[in-house]
Amino acid sequence: MIPNDSIVALATPSGAGAIAIIRISGQDAITIGNSVFKSIKNKELTTQKTHTLHLGHIMDGNKTLDEVLISLFKGPNSYTGENTIEISCHGSTYIQQQIIQLLLRKGCRMADPGEFTLRAFLNGKLDLSQAEAVADLISSDNEASHQIAMQQMRGGFSNEIAKLREELLNFASLIELELDFAEEDVEFADRAQFHELLNRIEFVLKRLIDSFAVGNVIKNGIPVAIVGEPNVGKSTLLNALLNEERAIVSEIAGTTRDTIEDELVIGGIGFRFIDTAGIRETQDVVESIGIRKTFEKIEQAQVVIYLSPLTPKGGTLDTENIKQVQLEIEKIKNQFPLKPLIIIGNKKDLYSDEQILNLQTQIPNILLISAKQNIGVDDLKNQLLSFVNTGALRNNETIVTNTRHYDSLLKALDEIQKVKYGLENNLSSDLMALDIKEALYQFGTITGQVSNDELLGNIFANFCIGK
Repeated sequence: MIPNDSIVALATPSGAGAIAIIRISGQDAITIGNSVFKSIKNKELTTQKTHTLHLGHIMDGNKTLDEVLISLFKGPNSYTGENTIEISCHGSTYIQQQIIQLLLRKGCRMADPGEFTLRAFLNGKLDLSQAEAVADLISSDNEASHQIAMQQMRGGFSNEIAKLREELLNFASLIELELDFAEEDVEFADRAQFHELLNRIEFVLKRLIDSFAVGNVIKNGIPVAIVGEPNVGKSTLLNALLNEERAIVSEIAGTTRDTIEDELVIGGIGFRFIDTAGIRETQDVVESIGIRKTFEKIEQAQVVIYLSPLTPKGGTLDTENIKQVQLEIEKIKNQFPLKPLIIIGNKKDLYSDEQILNLQTQIPNILLISAKQNIGVDDLKNQLLSFVNTGALRNNETIVTNTRHYDSLLKALDEIQKVKYGLENNLSSDLMALDIKEALYQFGTITGQVSNDELLGNIFANFCIGK
């Protein structure tokens, strides 16, 4: 049921600032706003055109609270589809509180989290996947996640799903019609065309499902664990990547007792670097806890950077050290065979050309850098970026980032494959009709054509108040 009361909330972040925006939406929003607003030109808000700005003062009786600018939007031509006003006031927290309290006394109530966007959905201004993209857009912190959220908010994903659902619905109608004439044994749905449609829907669903692997890491960032023995330069490498002194650097082994995390955007993709405690045999209780956490972080990471302890001494490299490093690399590969592993040799500035060639022969794919001198760090960033398939992003294809959408797509694919099986094995139309209905239901849950109060409550509870 579409609510008709008027809601109010602060639309800008709480706290003091230059300006703040207080948003009101509802059937009586303009009337309530007019009751507390005194225009400098004696205008009545109720008689003004939509999409206009008005300068004046917010009045609490004879008391002036602030000089404000009011943006007026008349439904249905507003974000929520309802009458809406936005009050731009000065950013004092006292002023914000006074104005909101005044509006509450005039008949507004405080908005729930995401209630403005919920009303936009209920009033047909956005479908459900577009509404969810609003939350993703607000939380986007890199170019890639911003680009995906913008595409979904414009309806890219919705349009693709809606088109498939409409075509399937047309065939579902013909199948249902056949059931009405079951005794005549007639077929209204062309089986060849239906099979072609099912193949096309299956292909699109698989592509969207596969895109979730990319979309999920773009949305949440790619966790990268930096591991190695104590005092090989892990913290120095983290500082070089972040271009700041984020981690403690010391010649004392075991300085890093806990994991340190920070984020970096490379090529528009977010990476979460985890500097872990050095792996070694130790009797130190606190350090051993840090080492245990290191293996936990490797388990959680999607990419592992192994920083080798190799350092040239004099004119040669220690053969025993190289063998030890080879064993450590094999150990990580065996324990985590599916995780991309980048092998790093630090302190490149201390190697001779002959030593570099020798090392690269014995440890293929090793990337030599100097974290301290910032040599080779860009090569490392490019290698990290290569693990992310950004082709779909560059081609502006639809990328799924929402776990709820991913789950619905998996269920829809399962139902489509059941229908396809039924068609290929000449099952009765009534059995296929049941699977088609379930597939249509799963499509509908994505865009909100099928929804319930519990689903909407879960989605919009994650929004900030005022959006």
